[in-house]
Amino acid sequence: MNEDLIIEQVHLLRKEQPRCGSRKLLIMLHPFFTKQSITIGRDHFFELLAKNKLLVRKTKRSVHTTNSKHHFHRFPNLAKDFRPLKAHELWVSDITYIPLKDRFAYLFLITDAYSRKIVGFHVSDDMKVSSAVVALKKALAQKPMETIVIHHSDRGIQYCSHEYVALLQQHHALISMTQSGDPLENAIAERVNGILKTELISSRYDDIDKAALSIARAIIIYNYKRRHSSLNYQIPNEVHQQKGPQIKRWKNYYTVPKNKEGNMHNT
Repeated sequence: MNEDLIIEQVHLLRKEQPRCGSRKLLIMLHPFFTKQSITIGRDHFFELLAKNKLLVRKTKRSVHTTNSKHHFHRFPNLAKDFRPLKAHELWVSDITYIPLKDRFAYLFLITDAYSRKIVGFHVSDDMKVSSAVVALKKALAQKPMETIVIHHSDRGIQYCSHEYVALLQQHHALISMTQSGDPLENAIAERVNGILKTELISSRYDDIDKAALSIARAIIIYNYKRRHSSLNYQIPNEVHQQKGPQIKRWKNYYTVPKNKEGNMHNT
């Protein structure tokens, strides 16, 4: 493996996007790794960045939004081989931290994988299950009753909790979770987080009320005004009303064999 070649590509990406984090870099470099037949895991990639002093400088303390060390049941990955052909067939969920003046707030997001529209969100002081449930209820309120949605997330305690799982099952949702720490397993959620934090959300807020108001406005812009490269430069809300395959300008991380696609959409 040519480490110098990898570092050269990282420098090129960082010139265009100085704030690009390590996880996003790994996603962005995936086509390059494939073309060059490079195999590198997440931990090795992070170690390589650290060795070359290319990790993004941390804030005063580390913020971890995923706690997968728990006793709750972990569900299999159903999104890996599935490509949605309309809205509310696959949702992807994630949590990201929002810096405040003297602490952190947390943004819970649920995004429709077909349209890239954010269908549920909540800004909270904490990472409790109840905060995740608020975002989920907003998404469920939009879902047609007859639609069976796959809810995809990491294996964090919020998504594995009895309360969250029970609410999904009550609405006949299929539960899907990542099987490793590879960001490609939840790439759409990672991408939406990146867009919001690099383009639409401020790097810091004075307090949570200002953060919540600003983020709500940012999500409106994202959903109803921002053209999305992965949607052939359409607006998420417009695509949300459509059906059928979309012309992609971004790598499709969720592909499906024809027999599986037929089974899903003929039920």
